[in-house]
Amino acid sequence: MIHHQHPLTSSCLGTQRQLSSFHFGQPGSSAGKAYIQASLHADELPGMLTAWELKLALRALEEQGKIVGEIILVPQANPIGHAQSIQGYQMGRFDLASGQNFNRHYPQLTTAVYAAVKGQLDADAKANTRLIRAAIRQHLQQLAEPTELVSLRKNLMQLAADADIVLDLHCDCNAALHVYTGTPLWEQCEPLARYLQSHAQLLATESGDYPFDEACSQTWWELQALCQQDGLDAPIEMACLSVTVELRGQHQVSPQLAQQDAAAILDFLRFRGLITADSLPQQPALPYPATPLAGSENLVAPHPGVVSFLVAPGNVVAAGQPVAEIIDPLQDKVSVLSSAHGGMLYAHELHPYATAGMTVAKVATAQAFKSGKLLSA
Repeated sequence: MIHHQHPLTSSCLGTQRQLSSFHFGQPGSSAGKAYIQASLHADELPGMLTAWELKLALRALEEQGKIVGEIILVPQANPIGHAQSIQGYQMGRFDLASGQNFNRHYPQLTTAVYAAVKGQLDADAKANTRLIRAAIRQHLQQLAEPTELVSLRKNLMQLAADADIVLDLHCDCNAALHVYTGTPLWEQCEPLARYLQSHAQLLATESGDYPFDEACSQTWWELQALCQQDGLDAPIEMACLSVTVELRGQHQVSPQLAQQDAAAILDFLRFRGLITADSLPQQPALPYPATPLAGSENLVAPHPGVVSFLVAPGNVVAAGQPVAEIIDPLQDKVSVLSSAHGGMLYAHELHPYATAGMTVAKVATAQAFKSGKLLSA
């Protein structure tokens, strides 16, 4: 294991934060490269504990000579956010200096990369992949780092963007385990979802505002489309499986769950050939099929009140089935929330009080009915 420190642009006189990465296996291995990070939203901690379990396991596997690929682990992807505590509360979703979400506005790579490689692409898909990855690395290297936040984004992308597998470990408020990935990547992602026993698989080609996972993977299908548009005989692989893994809810932090999730990720890395294995565990059945992110239905409070949750995340609900009640104890008003389409109830709000217009629960449905930006703020 090699430990690297990546200094970030200093935001204030007398201070400088660093990003830590832990490297296992062999850089440039033909077995492939995996990148795993945790707690990009700094108030989402299940992934950090899972990353620690992964670190212990990977260290042991490396000592046994079983890591044949390259694996990079970043257990704390957001040292900026972890320093943002206000009166005892961790404020890790938004950068207090800029107001920006830590998981938005990553570098858009397609335009610059296509300009760099267009004249060199040919009919060899593997050669095209190597060419594109080199252009990605070169473009990222040239980006300026004027602020601490921009510096963090650049450093994370430099570690991840040329990887075969990128796993970004997050969590929701109170949720069943679920994943987000690109629609063209679902075939690659399904074994991971099965090992993790993911209850919802939310697919999109563009969810809006360049979150980290899409910034790593979206370039590949956009380049494919540009080649087709320009009539180039240049096959482009979906060479980066990038997945946001939502490890249940913010309060679901335990050694048992972290060990379970780390074991599932290691099984997937064995399946992909980065870790040697005498045999692979059978992939469990998927709890619920993949659905479009544009079909994620928000159940919204029509008025303020106490929330009474009637169904726990991880359960399939029918159309019209009561999921939660919003109770106004002043006006004696009770509103029942239900899904219009039916599907997998995969998350609900952590705190049992709703303001008017607030999303109380989310249901993965098969009907794609949304457009525009698909992610919450």
